[in-house]
Amino acid sequence: MKKIDIRIQIQHYAFEELPETDRALVNKAMEATYNAYADYSNFYVGAALRLKDNTIVIGANQENAAFPSGLCAERSAIFAAQSQYPQQPITTLAVAARNTNGFLEQPITPCGACRQVILEIEDRYQSPIRILLYGKNGVYQINTVKDLLPLSFVDANMR
Repeated sequence: MKKIDIRIQIQHYAFEELPETDRALVNKAMEATYNAYADYSNFYVGAALRLKDNTIVIGANQENAAFPSGLCAERSAIFAAQSQYPQQPITTLAVAARNTNGFLEQPITPCGACRQVILEIEDRYQSPIRILLYGKNGVYQINTVKDLLPLSFVDANMR
């Protein structure tokens, strides 16, 4: 038997420590939470992504009474970007969440389905996507979704 040790590195920043371009993207994600339709959970998530040409695309979670017919903020932003700008890779994705008490203290992470979609986009463009996860107590920076999805499955695994 052999043990495999999987490690990731996440940088933790105070919001004010982020470069201006990252603060602006996080602010767009925070603003996008107000576009969420979350009448069932009262959990409002916003995402903003930056494309290689610096275009910003936002998304917000959309719930539906016929669960699981809704869509997460991350995937709504990614699918919008892929529909409108299919030749542009995503360089950075920011995510923020709030509930009826305001923005969350700690950052939230993408769900498993969103992680898989982000992974496919990284694989498609052969380019990592930097992820910024906002919480009032700080922002996590993850340099690739592979850090959130170790032992991942992509197209190359099927060859």
